[in-house]
Amino acid sequence: MQGKDRLRDILRRIDGRGYKAYKDIEGSFDFGEYILLIDHVQGDPFAAPSRLRVKVPQRIAGYPADTYTEGSRRIALGDYLTRVFWEKCGRYCRGIRGTGKSGLVDIDHPGQEILERTSVMVDDTWVEARFFVGLPAAGRRVLSREANQIFFGEIPQVVKDSLLFSRNPRDELYHHIRSAQDQDLLRKKLDELGLVAFLANGSILPRASGVDDRPLTKGKVVAFCSPLSLKIEVQLPYRRKVEGMGIPKGVTLIVGGGYHGKSTLLNAIQLGVYNHIPGDGRELVVTDPRAAKIRAEDGRRVEKVNISPFINNLPFGKKTDRFSSDDASGSTSQAANIMEALELGATLLLIDEDTSATNFMIRDHRMQELVVKAKEPITPFIDKVGQLFSERGVSTILVLGGSGDYFDVAHKVVMMENYLPRDATQKAKEIASKYRAERKKEGGNTFGQVGQRVPLPDSINPSRGRREVKVDVKGLKHILFGRSLIDLSSLEQLVDQSQTMAIAASILYCRNRLMDGKRSLGEILRLMEREINENGLDSLSPRHLGNYARPRMLEVGGAINRLRTLAIK
Repeated sequence: MQGKDRLRDILRRIDGRGYKAYKDIEGSFDFGEYILLIDHVQGDPFAAPSRLRVKVPQRIAGYPADTYTEGSRRIALGDYLTRVFWEKCGRYCRGIRGTGKSGLVDIDHPGQEILERTSVMVDDTWVEARFFVGLPAAGRRVLSREANQIFFGEIPQVVKDSLLFSRNPRDELYHHIRSAQDQDLLRKKLDELGLVAFLANGSILPRASGVDDRPLTKGKVVAFCSPLSLKIEVQLPYRRKVEGMGIPKGVTLIVGGGYHGKSTLLNAIQLGVYNHIPGDGRELVVTDPRAAKIRAEDGRRVEKVNISPFINNLPFGKKTDRFSSDDASGSTSQAANIMEALELGATLLLIDEDTSATNFMIRDHRMQELVVKAKEPITPFIDKVGQLFSERGVSTILVLGGSGDYFDVAHKVVMMENYLPRDATQKAKEIASKYRAERKKEGGNTFGQVGQRVPLPDSINPSRGRREVKVDVKGLKHILFGRSLIDLSSLEQLVDQSQTMAIAASILYCRNRLMDGKRSLGEILRLMEREINENGLDSLSPRHLGNYARPRMLEVGGAINRLRTLAIK
């Protein structure tokens, strides 16, 4: 390790030289109160910014053990410090100055969710922050004076005001940590309470807009309030007594007129698999962590998925127990999405009829009369949803507005009226009894088998031309993997581009270390999850990257299933 004066000397020496001279500053430098590590220097001012780290000794940072020794608190502390570091970058750093990304100082920026990240990590020894710097240039010439200002003026100020315990508001920091801990504990209580989701009274579910995930504050904002018949009371260590609506295991319908809040409620439930920051409005909306949002996905590729519980007797004798298609229809894609989720361990399905294939959801009596079952390959979801729960313990929450036939198979019916829920179960059952459904049940008396598929590692090819590995993340919903573009648009519970970065790295990790042509995809993902649990997200890459956020294994598996070159044994 070199002293900080050595960095100053190098910058003085390379001033005005070609941009590649910046490579001389790679290494570690002792700044007294922290160590600066320059891991990677960009090759061009227009390239991705350089990767840096600072490591503050815990004896200087001074964080009490109760802020990071427990997993939930450690993740929340890292999230909090990342947000503070980002805010201080905006306050103390001058931003772009020079060519390309010159002068940029930035760190991974979290959204409304609290996720495990590699941007800031805390343990007994260090507080480590990983961030990005655009090394300053005029054209492609080194600007040492500007670089000196960043390294010896701006970064020290950001580090001092964001990473030291004494500089952060104690009450705010502990509130952030304890709020996340309460959410984790509440989510763990769901199973023992017989619930798949819980929404606290007073929660604010609607969002500011379709592109702004912050809570709605303008106009009339209706706070959530549970109907008495579904009200649950829970004791938490920080917030103490919390009351709200519990959604029990089984089949639950969310019904109501248009614009009354059905989809808003489902959206809050589907993102209840994550913790949320204080002030988000959904801090105490929690969901079974193995919940999977399911939709139709016209045109997706399907590789040897057993969709026979839903689709059989295709024309020309095409088999559906190992069904493949390069251009799946709405119904076959929705069937495949359900079966892939079950294969990966989903215990709750979330479905909105607006994004479902109509012929997959229901066949009414008149259509059954016109198109007899012998001529119809699809067994609709209505005839399988009850079996899913009774045989496999998999619950379903379904937003519905077009078919009362589902009243016959529902355990609970929640009606949204003016953005507030009420328990309509009894009324729905009375209607079902009064107006008997004339449709015939289809698909047999059992759900059917869920297959375990074995991926072939050679089919997951990240090479592109002369480059052995070429993997790029293109925003939140796309990964360029070798020559293939993986479209993640239908994985609606993916919320952060840093999760997408980690998914791309996860696919490589699985291919290189775990896929042997014998292990099933589910087994592979369980092994990877165990590795991350034990050794953190750094397990995914030998480089010290600061832009990974932990994805769920359901999304990693969903990405692998959507790789168009995937081959199954």
